[in-house]
Amino acid sequence: MRTTRPVALPTGVQPVAVPVGADALAGLEARPAGTPRGTALLVPGYTGSKEDFLALLPLLADAGYRAVAVDQRGQHESPRAGSDAGYDVPALAADVLAAARSLDARGVHLLGHSFGGLVVQGAALADPAALRTLTLLATGPGAVPEGPRTADLRLVRSTLPTTPMDVAWEVKCARELAAGLAPELPETQEFLRRRWMGTSPESLVRIAVTLLEAEDRVDELRARLDAAGVPVLVLNGDLDDAWPPKVQAEMADRLGAAYVQIPGVGHSPNYEAPAATAEALLAHWGSAP
Repeated sequence: MRTTRPVALPTGVQPVAVPVGADALAGLEARPAGTPRGTALLVPGYTGSKEDFLALLPLLADAGYRAVAVDQRGQHESPRAGSDAGYDVPALAADVLAAARSLDARGVHLLGHSFGGLVVQGAALADPAALRTLTLLATGPGAVPEGPRTADLRLVRSTLPTTPMDVAWEVKCARELAAGLAPELPETQEFLRRRWMGTSPESLVRIAVTLLEAEDRVDELRARLDAAGVPVLVLNGDLDDAWPPKVQAEMADRLGAAYVQIPGVGHSPNYEAPAATAEALLAHWGSAP
């Protein structure tokens, strides 16, 4: 089973360049009609992009927030890193913090999806003062637990350095078909192929290693966020097949975070259940000091 994701820009969503030092990350922005209640910065996961939030951005803007989603460095339309180390969590977290500061000096409502959740944890550890709130969406405290996704990550780690991206794309599609996933709509499939081809293979390999080996820093994260008074939300679908919901619920407990689980939803609540996701986010953001 597969949930159809939007790939066309909704009304009110515009491309934007988000400065990060001498570079700029490719972004999509939705603005409210009046003065924003705050700024949200949304960070996508592995093999993802800013377009993963297309269904969510207008809902957040309608509720009064300036909402910005970005491609991480090496993803889709953002610039690539100068070295493989530029795709490690500390470097990507530094990009997120630079983006946050350029968007709103008062602090942002920071959200990370999947691998993006590990990146925003790194950003929060480095400078919690840049955040008004933190949301960890369908992510975990460290490495992905053993399962089908870790098998895919090991395949990327071992084959992609010597496999052309177009060949890797065909292999990826064949594996998804064999796993019983329904084909995407043609326009969606074309976008996903274009995004794949535009993504740095070095980033895919380096991040695969991170997802297989990332350490758990939740206890340190809680201490930093508690000291800074940053509220935390852990949000996931009850069918998540990356970090199991039990793992995410335990992470929320360790963080002293609010926890919301959306029924009937898998690893991407941002486009599988955008209304329920927005409802949880807006309640969380409304609790910020």
